[in-house]
Amino acid sequence: MNLIAKKISEARKIKGLTQEELADRSNINLRTIQRIENDESEPRSKTLNLICDVLHLDVSELMPGNNSQKDFKLGMKIVNGLFLVIINILLLGVIGFMTLDSEANLNSKFAGFLLSILLPFFIVTLTKTMHRMERLLKFGFGYIVYFVLVMILHGFSIGFVSGLFPCLLISISMLYFGGELIKNKE
Repeated sequence: MNLIAKKISEARKIKGLTQEELADRSNINLRTIQRIENDESEPRSKTLNLICDVLHLDVSELMPGNNSQKDFKLGMKIVNGLFLVIINILLLGVIGFMTLDSEANLNSKFAGFLLSILLPFFIVTLTKTMHRMERLLKFGFGYIVYFVLVMILHGFSIGFVSGLFPCLLISISMLYFGGELIKNKE
């Protein structure tokens, strides 16, 4: 069985569709679906696009010889993951430096407070289409880890009195609910 036939058959079964249901939803003759899955014929591009739309498959994944694209996608995922880790470290480092530092005065704590609003708001404006939970997990996991570490190392009282915990809470809230603020403005 060739790659196209195998992937179509597997995807159809994962979706819980019969060949008849796939034929109905994609407006393709049942016999055509059967021939494709039995590797008796290669689907034309229009037919393949219709099937992929129903099964939510990427047509490029079905084409043979796309290993370089898969490697490229994996590389991009690694780069994006590293970028998110660096962004999270920078975000929590800036707010932590402004509030938890032993020499932090009232001005730096106020700057930390402002940054805890403005940095996440900037992130929200750049990621308008991203779901709020995805945004929170991608850009807010550093805040959550930092909160836990400060709780373990310094305790709640120092984290709260220094202003770090309120700033972290504001940042996390802005990442999660900031999309609603933008919607109300537009």
